[in-house]
Amino acid sequence: MTARPGGPLAGRIAVPGDKSMSHRALMLGALAEGETRIEGLLEGEDVLSTAGAMAALGAEVERLGDGRWRVVGRGVGRLAEPAQPLDFGNAGTGARLCLGLIAQQPIFAVLVGDASLSRRPMGRVTEPLARIGAHFLSRAGGRLPLAIRGAEQPQPISYRLPVASAQVKSALLLAGLAAEGTTEVIEPEATRDHTENMLRAFGATVTVSDEADGRHVRLAGPARLTAAPVTVPGDISSAAFPLVAALVVPGSSVVIENVGVNPLRTGLLDCLAEMGAGLRLVNRRDQAGEPVADLVAEAGPLKGIVVPPERAPSMIDEYPILAVAAAFAEGRTELRGLGELRVKESDRLAATARGLAACGVAVEEGEDWLVVHGLGGSGRRPAGGARIEANLDHRIAMAFLVLGLAAAAPVEVDDASPIDTSFPGFAALLRGLGADLA
Repeated sequence: MTARPGGPLAGRIAVPGDKSMSHRALMLGALAEGETRIEGLLEGEDVLSTAGAMAALGAEVERLGDGRWRVVGRGVGRLAEPAQPLDFGNAGTGARLCLGLIAQQPIFAVLVGDASLSRRPMGRVTEPLARIGAHFLSRAGGRLPLAIRGAEQPQPISYRLPVASAQVKSALLLAGLAAEGTTEVIEPEATRDHTENMLRAFGATVTVSDEADGRHVRLAGPARLTAAPVTVPGDISSAAFPLVAALVVPGSSVVIENVGVNPLRTGLLDCLAEMGAGLRLVNRRDQAGEPVADLVAEAGPLKGIVVPPERAPSMIDEYPILAVAAAFAEGRTELRGLGELRVKESDRLAATARGLAACGVAVEEGEDWLVVHGLGGSGRRPAGGARIEANLDHRIAMAFLVLGLAAAAPVEVDDASPIDTSFPGFAALLRGLGADLA
């Protein structure tokens, strides 16, 4: 797919449902007693993989219409042993959280995935789940395919995360639902709390306290979950791409409706505000216990900033598109604390640096940091004219297509098909705003 520079972007859009919440809604629906109705579910490939896995584990999963689904659960500790391997495709969140579901009871399962997911480490999840009582067998480095036999009698544990990770935290809380006693996860930095919010909505007792040594999240087990309706807001990680496009394509003005703005997910918005972006949040409201707003974005000058490492948990998926915004800013933008980008769908830190350099942007790359020397103050814009290897990574593909819309020359992405894993209809939505994508 190729993105070509053109005229301003304009219009009102809605982005697909939040991917993190969509995975969790399906999983908690499968663990709950009764029928869970879900509105606004993201119907990208990653979430559909999770839906298939929940059905294989014995839940009744049915699509009712556009983004509307019903899940009839089996109850905590009562999932069925799957007859076939659970194929998660490219869904890292789905695979890691599902290990927590299976770990809570003595059933056997095998998890498989595509080439990209099979390169991603699972050890950070399997190591603490083994303490709860689950058993694992995998390729070197804890990589898929991976076999798990859940715990005969799951044990509550207190576990300090070595690295802030909402996926590890969530897997441990899900496993702890069937344990006798309190399961505790201690976070060095607060990560997205959709699991805690949704567990409470389904009837679990979850408490959170900020203490001297970090954030303590405690779950009382064993828990009984009762089906509850879930309305999924638009995904801020998806909204990031048309948002930045509107900020860097001259003359643009775009409204993105119904976006989840949970404060543990809005690091990108904080960064863009510090860069001087023409960005406003309007029509703020609560939806199913989550804050929601419409984002109003207008193109204008940006300035370079220093992004502190402690902001990483609130925007880990948004760094590639923030780096694209930095390429159009005046001056130097320094991004720190990016080590997690090395183990995403691709090495996103290296891919972002390579792509920017290929498009004529000066960058410096370290083990867990990136410096982008923006061209905004020079009156120039990134040269573009490059062919970007996305390495099967949807966020790299989308980031550089956005760059191509405002570069001096078109930017081609070698394979845009992975975009459907998280943002089905991405190209059509941007074309509707006036973007030249083909």
